[in-house]
Amino acid sequence: MTGTGGGLLVAGTTSDAGKSVVTAGICRWLARRGVRVAPFKAQNMSLNSFVTRDGAEIGRAQAMQALAARVEPSALMNPVLLKPGGERSSQVVVMGRPAGEMSARGYHGGRQEALLGTVLDCLERLRAAHDVVVCEGAGSPAEINLRRTDIVNMGLARAAGLPVLVVGDIDRGGVFASFFGTLALLSPEDQALVAGFLVNKFRGDVSLLEPGLGMLRELTGRPTLGVLPYRQGLGIDEEDGLGLARRGALAPVAPPHGAEVLRVAVCAVPLMSNFTDADALAAEPGVAVRFVERPEEVADADLVVVPGTRATVRALAWLRERGLAAELARRAAAGRPVLGICGGFQMLGERIDDEVESRAGRVEGLGLLPVRVAFRPGKTLARPSGLALGERVHGYEIHHAVASVHGGEPFLDGCRVGQVWGTHWHGSLESDGFRRAFLREVARAAGRRFEPAPGVRFEELREAQIDLLADLVEEHADTDALWRLIEQGPPPGLPFVPPGAPLPVHSPGSGTPQAYGARTTLEVAE
Repeated sequence: MTGTGGGLLVAGTTSDAGKSVVTAGICRWLARRGVRVAPFKAQNMSLNSFVTRDGAEIGRAQAMQALAARVEPSALMNPVLLKPGGERSSQVVVMGRPAGEMSARGYHGGRQEALLGTVLDCLERLRAAHDVVVCEGAGSPAEINLRRTDIVNMGLARAAGLPVLVVGDIDRGGVFASFFGTLALLSPEDQALVAGFLVNKFRGDVSLLEPGLGMLRELTGRPTLGVLPYRQGLGIDEEDGLGLARRGALAPVAPPHGAEVLRVAVCAVPLMSNFTDADALAAEPGVAVRFVERPEEVADADLVVVPGTRATVRALAWLRERGLAAELARRAAAGRPVLGICGGFQMLGERIDDEVESRAGRVEGLGLLPVRVAFRPGKTLARPSGLALGERVHGYEIHHAVASVHGGEPFLDGCRVGQVWGTHWHGSLESDGFRRAFLREVARAAGRRFEPAPGVRFEELREAQIDLLADLVEEHADTDALWRLIEQGPPPGLPFVPPGAPLPVHSPGSGTPQAYGARTTLEVAE
């Protein structure tokens, strides 16, 4: 299968190497050249998701990449989404709709491989409608224990004939070993598609790096197609919680428009979902956003946000164990602002009946809002709009729970009691007028002389960040070489770097490979 449009797979030496932002940067670079381009990620594991206009759930990173490509997000761009619900299981979302819970062993034991046809069909449809499709891999292509059933890295590249660009994060250290080791653990057939490397997050004088890049080319026969410099404050939608080694400020705080800063604390609950809801707050000059885990960290906060989670009952227990539940109750009694979003809204209610997500049955909530919550097997996926605080608001909903509100003031299909606010709507704070009105209300209740800056437009800020990614690609990558890869595929004759992929290990009495083991002399001789 070759498709009718050009293509490229952006792989990475590790998770969080920069695949998502590099893919977005390449998409915007191509779109600015007038190329009809679309993003694609065959399988995404993320708790940050988005709802398309036709009601499909996809990864937020793919929605951001679609924005970079200047196309409407679609389920075709992320046909398989895995939403972890614990250490060993995830909800499997196929073509934007939940298909059930599955253990990691069950998924990799057969379900994943069975989805390859769906993945390739989606990619083919995108390639037929666009000049170029830029695909993003997942984790590392050298995860040799998962290669047999892979549908997102080299399994996809092999099936679709895609050239592969491997991204490495030099800020972590060990980037040369990561590039070499990633390549050397692939089979000859997989290696034939790996056409080059891209260094991400470099700080300093690039001339000091050039000798190493030359040696890497001598060792692998492959060029490094760019060295992207480190840029702080790129608040592009993250795929997962790896970036939450940010237990602190979300972004540098610009000077306030008014006289004082507004402090926002986001409770870092387990399996936090759509923590990107805080990004619009952090974009406001003078708003300091940080993620917190202890009650003393919220003592000076003007607003506490209880965010969404894939495990509402577990997160509620965590709030109680940490002493944060008691702190939230004290804040509510004192008239200090609290905002619950989706799972956070559910926790603020009176009770939760859950035979679906946690199967815990009836659990008492925090009792701060007159709301009773019942989980249902069906999932609400919607793009609501409405009015709040006199301003137009747009959002999106992703939840299994149904909330019955029996008091308080209406607020975005949820409710408000005093300074405790709750809604199922994600993304509402991206509506500029509403965000400013809400922050004024928070500042008034907190006694802060804070005034939102009138000219902040969140969509414009996001567009500017995506344009910056494209600028980095244009200025620091070999775009002529990238374009040749996209148009012509991997160059022929790329050398094999030993030892290659280990031989499969067969279980006794079975002809089916179960895992991968070391390539020993005995195995080679046999």
